[in-house]
Amino acid sequence: MFTRLIPAAFAALAAVPALAGTVTVETARGPVEVPETPATVAAFDVSVVDTLDALGVKIAGTVGGLYVDYLDHVSAGAKDLGSFWEPDMEGIHALQPDLIVVGSRSADQVEPMGRIAPAIDMTTGLTNDIPGEAIARLEAFGKIFGRDAKAAELKTAFEGKLADAKAAAGGKGSALIIMTNGPKISAYGANGRFGWLHGTLGLPEAAPGTGGSTHGETVSFEFIREANPDWLIVVDRLAAIGREGESAQATLDNALVQETKAWKSGQVIYLNAADIYIAGGGIQSLNRTLDSLIAAYGTGS
Repeated sequence: MFTRLIPAAFAALAAVPALAGTVTVETARGPVEVPETPATVAAFDVSVVDTLDALGVKIAGTVGGLYVDYLDHVSAGAKDLGSFWEPDMEGIHALQPDLIVVGSRSADQVEPMGRIAPAIDMTTGLTNDIPGEAIARLEAFGKIFGRDAKAAELKTAFEGKLADAKAAAGGKGSALIIMTNGPKISAYGANGRFGWLHGTLGLPEAAPGTGGSTHGETVSFEFIREANPDWLIVVDRLAAIGREGESAQATLDNALVQETKAWKSGQVIYLNAADIYIAGGGIQSLNRTLDSLIAAYGTGS
């Protein structure tokens, strides 16, 4: 499932002269020297925007539309700089950012953006330890923007919530993670896109060895019935990207799914899809996902 391996060095940043007041941080491409406390920041990844916002960093420019409603205030106050895949290079030039941050869907843009201003790739999802990567990015941003104390505060609160979620789910049975895309269903296991839910929270897999790729494994209603999970954790892709179509609830309202222990016990968790699918490496999105899981497992058998 993981993003391809990325070279540690890249030529674009070599063209950017070292500036007075720099700091070296770990990025998806290895350690990189960047300006310290940059005043004007452009961000092209929702999880990056999420974490910078949590730190109180003002974002001057970002993509048009961030998909998650809790970041609407960021979109409203930032210049629209195009999309992840087709950034507005003229707009970026005009903004004159001190730092550009890309990640995940925009990672391929780091080199052309590095010819405009210092640019770093802060992709998450390189491993199935998303919480660990999120903490590493949080600490790196704290270092860049001189907000180490705030980053440490956020880290402590997040680690506490991880422990609470693990405790809430402990001993409550197996889980199957699925994503619906209209009538289509994919399953994800411990090595898949959402595998941290199994690995970090200790959720036993209802179907071990399933869905280790980014896109998961296409499965049928029969597969879900045979897996017979105690808990069914659901991500609705159409809801995440704001497209019309059959909802996850409608797709799963099926006689075969209704035979599972999860359905019979009312233990079907519909996660906020945009949070985990679009902004999944952001510290706020992870906290929101954990809140949903704590609430669900706290009322389960």
